Amino acid sequence: MVNEPDPRVRRLIDALRPKAKSLLVTIYGDAIAHRGGNAWLGSVIALAADVGLAERAVRTSVLRLAQEGWLASQQIGRRSYYRLTDDGRRRFDAAHERLYRDDTRPWDRHWTMVGLGAVDAAQRESLRRDLSWLGFGSLSGDVMLHPDPDDGAMRQLLAGAEAAGDALALRGAALPMVTPQTLRATARSCWDLDRLGADYTAFLDTFRPVWQALGKAGHLEPRSAFAVRTLLMHGYRRACLRDPFLPQELLPTDWPGGAARLLCRNLYRRVQAAGERHVEAVLETAEGPAPQAAARYYARFGGLDRPAAR
Repeated sequence: MVNEPDPRVRRLIDALRPKAKSLLVTIYGDAIAHRGGNAWLGSVIALAADVGLAERAVRTSVLRLAQEGWLASQQIGRRSYYRLTDDGRRRFDAAHERLYRDDTRPWDRHWTMVGLGAVDAAQRESLRRDLSWLGFGSLSGDVMLHPDPDDGAMRQLLAGAEAAGDALALRGAALPMVTPQTLRATARSCWDLDRLGADYTAFLDTFRPVWQALGKAGHLEPRSAFAVRTLLMHGYRRACLRDPFLPQELLPTDWPGGAARLLCRNLYRRVQAAGERHVEAVLETAEGPAPQAAARYYARFGGLDRPAAR
């Protein structure tokens, strides 16, 4: 019988009420992708049990993720393995840059626009979705807009997408006659900042007590640390992946996004090492025990502590 989660973890599960498929995306993205992106289903079930998911829900969810192109299955003997597809890897890489970034940069007051009017209608929605993943908002039905996108990720997307050759990408500044009030109003029309701010506030309300409790308790055993880390990133992902990371000039006053990122970074750094030991102990691949964490893992949130050499 699988042990029940730590009571502190159970309270987080009850507060977040995560959906099984979405939580598995978090597990693959936060715990499996940087260790090769391939996992025996049994180890996925074991990790998911630490955050309250039943085996049946995990099996159903991985099948759906495979049907949606995130995962590909491989049967070896009686064991099933699920790895990230190329498309799934690309989606996770784009999300990784947004979730674990630890920098802000000044805005040069230029905007990037991508026109989709010439893109084949059957592929337009897919490209619009992928641009949304990069933080673009919809200025109109066929025009996506961002004040400061990740140029590398955008170029990679437009270079790799089948229909992107028909997309029109433009970059330039607003004319001097455009007022700051108009720019802020445009931001509000392209992105639901009220909902996003409310989501960040809810995240802060949920995880501030966790930070305070850990400050008093001082330690979590690896299984619980993994669960807190996973639920932390799941809760943060709900808001962060819809956040366009607009320049400060375009945001409402008292914007909670910065405080949410700071709390997420600090709490992640607090629990990640113990949580990673749990992943290393549980995760199995088709080639055997999971490989070592990629260097990119230790760059999260501006730098994580590496384990001591043995």
